[in-house]
Parts: sequence; structure tokens; C-alpha cells
Amino acid sequence: MSPSSSRSRFAAGAVTAASALALSMLAGAPTAHAAELVTNGGFDNGTTGWWNTENAPADAADGRLCADVEGGTTDAWEAIVGQDDIALTSGESYEFTFTASASTDTTVRALIQEPEEPYTAFLTENPTLTSEDQTFTHTFTADSTLEDAQLVFQLGGEAEAWTLCLDDVSLQDGAEPPVYEPDTGPAVKVNQVGYLPDGPKNATVVTDAASAQPWTLADAAGEEVAQGQTSPQGTEQSSGEDVHTVDFSDYTGEGTGYTLTVGDSTSHPFDISGSAYKNLRTDALQLYYAQRSGIEIDDSLMPGYGRDAGHVGTEPNQGDLSVPCDPDYPCDYELDVSGGWYDAGDHGKYVVNGGISAAQVMSVWERTTYADSASPDKLGDGSLSIPEQGNDVPDVLDEARWEMEFLMSMQVPEGQERAGMAHHKMHDEEWTGLPLMPADDPQPRYLQPPSTAATLNLAATGAQCARVFESYDADFAAQCLETAEKAWQAAQDNPDVIAPSDNGVGGGAYGDDDVSDEFYWAAAELFVTTGEQNYEDAVTGHDLHTEDVFTAGGLSWGAVAPLGRMNLALVPNDLGDRDRVVDSVVAGADQYLDTLDDHAFGLPYAPPDNVFVWGSNSQVLNNMVVMAAAHDLTGDGAYRDGVLEGMDYILGRNALGQSYVTGYGEQSSQNQHSRWYADQLDADLPNPPDGTVSGGPNSQTSSWDPVAEDNLEGCAPQFCYIDDIESWATNELTVNWNAPLAIVSSFVADQTGDGEPPAEDETAPTAPGQPEVSAVTASQAELTWESSTDEGGSGVDAYDVYQGSGDSAEKVGQASGTSFTLTGLEPETEYTVQVVARDGAGNESDPGPSAAFTTEADDTGGGGDAACEVDYSTSGWNGGFTASVTVTNTGDTEIDDWELAFEFGADQEISHGWNAEWAQDGSSVTASGLSWNSGIAPGSSVDAGFNADAPGSNPAPEEFTVNGETCA
Repeated sequence: MSPSSSRSRFAAGAVTAASALALSMLAGAPTAHAAELVTNGGFDNGTTGWWNTENAPADAADGRLCADVEGGTTDAWEAIVGQDDIALTSGESYEFTFTASASTDTTVRALIQEPEEPYTAFLTENPTLTSEDQTFTHTFTADSTLEDAQLVFQLGGEAEAWTLCLDDVSLQDGAEPPVYEPDTGPAVKVNQVGYLPDGPKNATVVTDAASAQPWTLADAAGEEVAQGQTSPQGTEQSSGEDVHTVDFSDYTGEGTGYTLTVGDSTSHPFDISGSAYKNLRTDALQLYYAQRSGIEIDDSLMPGYGRDAGHVGTEPNQGDLSVPCDPDYPCDYELDVSGGWYDAGDHGKYVVNGGISAAQVMSVWERTTYADSASPDKLGDGSLSIPEQGNDVPDVLDEARWEMEFLMSMQVPEGQERAGMAHHKMHDEEWTGLPLMPADDPQPRYLQPPSTAATLNLAATGAQCARVFESYDADFAAQCLETAEKAWQAAQDNPDVIAPSDNGVGGGAYGDDDVSDEFYWAAAELFVTTGEQNYEDAVTGHDLHTEDVFTAGGLSWGAVAPLGRMNLALVPNDLGDRDRVVDSVVAGADQYLDTLDDHAFGLPYAPPDNVFVWGSNSQVLNNMVVMAAAHDLTGDGAYRDGVLEGMDYILGRNALGQSYVTGYGEQSSQNQHSRWYADQLDADLPNPPDGTVSGGPNSQTSSWDPVAEDNLEGCAPQFCYIDDIESWATNELTVNWNAPLAIVSSFVADQTGDGEPPAEDETAPTAPGQPEVSAVTASQAELTWESSTDEGGSGVDAYDVYQGSGDSAEKVGQASGTSFTLTGLEPETEYTVQVVARDGAGNESDPGPSAAFTTEADDTGGGGDAACEVDYSTSGWNGGFTASVTVTNTGDTEIDDWELAFEFGADQEISHGWNAEWAQDGSSVTASGLSWNSGIAPGSSVDAGFNADAPGSNPAPEEFTVNGETCA
């Protein structure tokens, strides 16, 4: 993943989607005097000049080379066919062509690269091969001279053996330099999702017309519903484009499929609807479940995204259950740091990036406790498709807890040097390639050294965690606060332990040499939570407390003071100068609102020197978070309108005509940099989930990846983006970038008027359809039904599932969609089920038609003949230990409603467990499955674990039973 040295020219302008996808395959043919640099590319002389790895034996016959590639490899570079000693000249452009086929559809990597580490690539392509011969053509320009470059085809990563065949491999100089032309879509740039009926409605038109032009707004039937004149704006600085603006806010009709036309250009379609952002509220949060580490992702909860648990110690993973310190920074302990969220498109987990992410996800819920326009029922239990739904805790907090438990596990244990500090991050020893599922990552993983920045992130998030969880789990809230205060003290004792900026092998460095903002944030959160004088003194005595922290660059993981400032203003507390703090937040929002008002694309972002940074979309979104806070503090509709207009930019009103949120808009980002949402590289893998925001334009050329270098040289800032999976510098996904999207999406979903509550909806939805019952076992069944409709304006919000009928019906669950899994059923028992729809105003439909079914017999005998195996391992510390338990079904039938039982042999006492319902009575311990893992199919396993105190010896249990039967 080192930067490439190749370059190409950039040309802006509207072209076809096919040409945009072609990327660097746009050059002309080589000149007549082109030199051939590949030896024996037609294989007329056998394999002369070519080499292969042992697991890809190659032979040539009939003028083509075929290699039998062994299966079972993980990374693409584990199997290679290649040629050495390719001479390249700086500034020369080359055309690379080859014909290839495969015995099974697969994606390979074709590279021209340096012959030794770091294997910097001049060209990287990912052709998808089929059984039919295809000819591929690519061009690139070298900006360094190399006599011994390599041409390689990387073939690894397939589970099964397959055969590659190559012919007519050619690399010739004298090519026309490649020119990348992005598909910018229609000249009329709109929010491709929609506008609120009573909100601002603006568009931008790319045109060289000097005078105002007529515009028309048409509905889905093509009927004109509004018209007017554009406003010329001249040349817009961040795009270099000549533009006009259109304001059609006066039109307040509602509907779908509207289009805006100026001259001969018609925009992408869009909605005008009060529910335009309803689904984005939850989709932006749903990404976090798919990013979870240490747990199987259930395909029934996120269809298409199911996968094995990552980094739980199952081969080839080395696991996160007992992770040592990096050998270059040794320590004499290991930590269980399983769980948490994968940071981005890699398998690393980082406290500073996880900290801001967890804080903002918790803030999505905390806003419901103080903002008049917030809708707590839209974020409650059952609002997300996660395993914890049904536990009477808001799902957004369940999701935040998954990360908080990881963050707390990164704390240095008592008795160790720098106890109470937090390790900065943990990740693989080396970078891995794409694609690579988390469960297939074979790399050793290490804790990186503690840092003051990470420690203060833990203090800040732990304090906020204590607030938001107090009403739902007082014990967990107390644990969060204890951890936070321990971290705060450790930071006081170690105020300048700086994470190095060059520790970026195997994971991002996240270096930060200024932690003053982290001290301010942590002090603010601890004061808001506790009200204690020492924390108030730390806040008011800090230099940042009276400074303007709302800079043009905006809030980020490396600039967190605004998080503390906003929560001091928003969350009720007794700070002495709170009124001044409120004024400072409003003043910060005014700066961003002024920036937006002055921008022809309605962009609330004007970075220094017009340089868009890596992840610029998160900066845009975080500036919108500040405007949303100002609206909640003042009720002033100007801030609400500013947030709405900022969303226009994110969702398509930009120079590229690109919606940067997957699944939202006609032209949305689909190929964000990820090792497992990697459909661009492997058609069997998905694109990122709907609601995933891309990092977006990055004109900071020093941070560019090879794809950006190959295609974006000379780009104006808004054009410095490419929807390619290999462009991590412009098109990555991260948990901290989706966090402000989640805040803003929830805010705008609540806005249906100029700060006023929505018109009262007194119309109930129609009744849902009769449930269709499938996948019936002894203990569960799958239900699906036809959706309801709602004409009252608030939209169908949820479905309540009932067992029984009439007065005896009992609610057993809630679903946000039209499916539900019933669990905990008795075998050979008849059940009746029906569904009731509920709209956003709380109106309930009539019950839908009921359905009856009978569960299957209990093949396991409910504790009869379960065949099982239990693996029990521990890692200890002074006075305690962590236990990892794997229960495997070795029988031929499913084990339903499993319950594990065993006896401790000493004075061990469980303090906390996961992935099961743990209970202890004296020395007797039981663990039972949760709703999402209560069944164990034949040959499958369930992983669970716990932390326990052990003041004396810690012998392993002598016997384990599942459902009363002894296991091996």
C-alpha cells in the first residue's frame, strides 16, 4: 500500500459511465516506433523469460501460457506468474496489454512494480477473468527510471485450485499519456435523494452562459410545476467551474421523481418529501454492526453481509483474545481486546479513531434527552438490525457499547508501568492485501504503545458512557466512569506520551503531537457527568476554554475540542460560564453558515489554502453537526436550513454530481476501500452497506494513493476523487466518518418544519399482510409479511409482532422491516402470530390476518443426546483471568436453546461475560445462548467468554455439559 510513482493527466467534464469505469484504459495506441519490453509475450518460445511461484506451476503450449494455481491461499501475492528486468524510463508513457482467461470466474491483480520491498507499483489493475479469452489494455506514465521492474500477475486468494491462461502479453513505450475523465453526470447538480417540502431547495448548474437562464421544475409525469431564472455565480474556486445557482424553495409540493431542467440538461430525479431522510437515519448507524470485530455477522440481520467472526482465534486468525505488545515496544502482559469496530477498510482497531466514533454514536442518542425536535422512539430498541434488539435498551446504545467495551479493554492493567493509560491502537504486524475477510487474516497482531491522546479519548468516552447508560445499566455506567477517572489520572501523570507519526506499518499511525484538545474534551465530559469541582477547574482553567475551537478545517479525531465545547453547551450542567459557551457554539455555527451562504455549491467547508483534506466529507459533515447544535440551542431555522443545504452537497450537489453515500442517489459511491466490501475485486463480495459515506475529495497530494496519483494529477479540489476500491486516499470508509453522518441524518430526519413540530397525523396505517412462516425448527421460525402503507404523512415506522390473537395476543417483538425471527419457542407446539403496523405519529393499524404453525420436534431431546465438544482456555493477570469458551456441535442434528454448565474448582467469580447469558451460583456456572446464537447447527460452533476474579488458584473445570449431556 505504498504510494505509486505513476502519473496521468486529469480532464474534467461529463463522459459516459463506461468511460469513467475504464479509469486509465483511455490512452491511444503506441507510436509506430514503440519498443517491446516484454520477452516472449506470445509464448512461442515456451516459458522463456517467465517465472512462477511453486504453487502456480506454468507451462506453455500452442502459443499460450497456462498456470495451475493451487487453492487455499489468502493474499493475492501468494501465487504469481511474472517477468523481471523490465526497463522503465521516467516521464515515458507505456501501453500494457494481455489476453487472459480462467477456468473459474476470478479477479487477479496485474502490476508493473519495483522488484523489492516496498514493491511500489507503477500500474495496478484488477481484471476479472472468465472462461472466455478477454484482452485488457492499460496505460501508465512512469516518473522514475528503473532497469529491473517486474511485470507480475498475482493469482492467490482462491479457496479452490484453478487454471490461468495468458497470451499476447505486451508492454510498449511511446503511448499517449493516460487521461482520466470522470463521469460528472448532468450539468444540473441536485440533491439526488430529496428535499423537505418546507426546506431550502437549491441546485447548481455548470454552464459557460454569462446571463441568467430559464429553469423548469417537472414532476414525475413530466408536468411543469415551477419555473424561474438561474443566478450566475462566475467561476467557483473549489471546482474551477463556471456555475449558476437555482433556488426553487418556494415550491412546497410533495412527490417522487422530480427533475430540474436548465437548457438541454436535466438533473437526476429526486424526491420532495418529509420522509426523505427516514431510512438514512438508521442506515448510517447500521454500518457499525457490519464493522464489528469478534462476532459472527448474522446474514438474517443484514442480508448479503453475513460473515464469520473475525479475530476470535479460529485458524487462520491468531485472534484478539490474548494480544501481546509489539516486540519493538515490549511489555510483560497480554490483553483480551476482542470486540470493537474495525476502523475502516482494514482490520485495525484504534482508540483515537474509535473514541470520536463512539462519542458521536452515543451523541445520536444523547440528543434525544435534551433536543425538543428529537425523536427517541425512532432510535429505540428494535430500530436497528442487531443481535441485541429486544433487550429494552436503545439499539444505538447497544452498538456504542460494543465499541466502548473494546476501548476499556485497551487500558494498561494495574501494577504495570503506565497503569491506567490506554494503548494507542492494535493491528496486524504487516499490511494485508485486498480482498481479505476478517476471519481469514493470518497476521500476528500487537498492542501498540500507550499514548496520552488515547488515554484521554478513553476518559472522555467513558464519562459520556456513564451518562447515557445510567438509565439502562447502572453497573456498566459505573464501570465506564471508573475507567474514565482512572484514565484521567493516568493522563495527568503522563501528559506528554505522544504517539509517533511514523508507526504506520500494518495499521494507520494516527500520530498526534498536540493533546491539549484531548485534555479539554476529557475534562468537559467528566464535568458534565459528575459536576465535580476539580473537573470544572480543569475546563475553565484550560487555554482552549475561551478560544475559538471551531476552525475552518473543522472537527476531527485530531481536533476534538469542539466535542467538549458542544456538550458543555447542549447537555444540562452547572458550568459557571455556560451562557458564554453556548454563545461560542452559535458563533462557530455562524462561521460555517456564512461559508455555506457564500458557496455556489452550498458547501459549509472552506479549508485553508483551498486544500481539501483526506476525509473531507467528514469535515463537511462535522461542520454541519455544529450547525445542528446551534439549531438545538436557539431554535433558529437558519441553522436547520444550513444543515439541509449541506446535505445537498454530500448527496449530489457537487462538481462531480456524485452522491457520496452508498445506495442514496442515482450516482452514488459503491467501491469504497475495504477488504471485505470488495465487490469491485470479487463479485461474490458485496459493496459497502447502504448508508456508508465515502471520504471524498482529497487534494492533499502528499497523502495520495497510486490510483489517485495515476488519475488525478492537476485536479481542482472537488474533482480530486475517484470511486475505486484501491483509492484509500479519496474513497475510504471509516467509522469516524459515518459517525457525523449518523448525527446529521438523525437531525434532518427530525426536521419537518422551520423548527416547528410536524403537523399532527391522525391516520393509522393500513393493516400489514398475513405472515408467511418459514424455516420452522423446534425453537424458532421466520416470519415475513406484506408491508403497510400510510397516508397520514408520518410514514410507517415499525411493525409489532404478536403471538396469539384477540385479547390474548401478546407482543413478542418489533421489526423495522417486513421480517422477524421468533425465538424461544417450545417444540411440537402450535402458535398463532399476527402483525400490527405503527406510523411515525404512534398510530397503530388494525391487526393483519393471523397465521398458525406448529414447531418441529426437539431432535436434541432438550438435554437428551446432545453431542458436543467444549474448548476452554484462559489468560491470567494478577488476581483474575479471561476465559474463552467454544462450544461445538459434533452431532448430526441442531442443538437448540443450548445451555452450558460447569463447576469452578476454586474461588473464581465471574465479573463480566459476553456472547451468552452467564450466571453463577456458588461454584456452579451456566451460560445460555442469546437470541441470535441460541442454535448450534451440526459442525458449527459458538464462541463466548468471560472475565473473572481468581484470588487464589485457577484450575480449569473438570467437566462441561450442554443441555445436561457431558461434552468432550
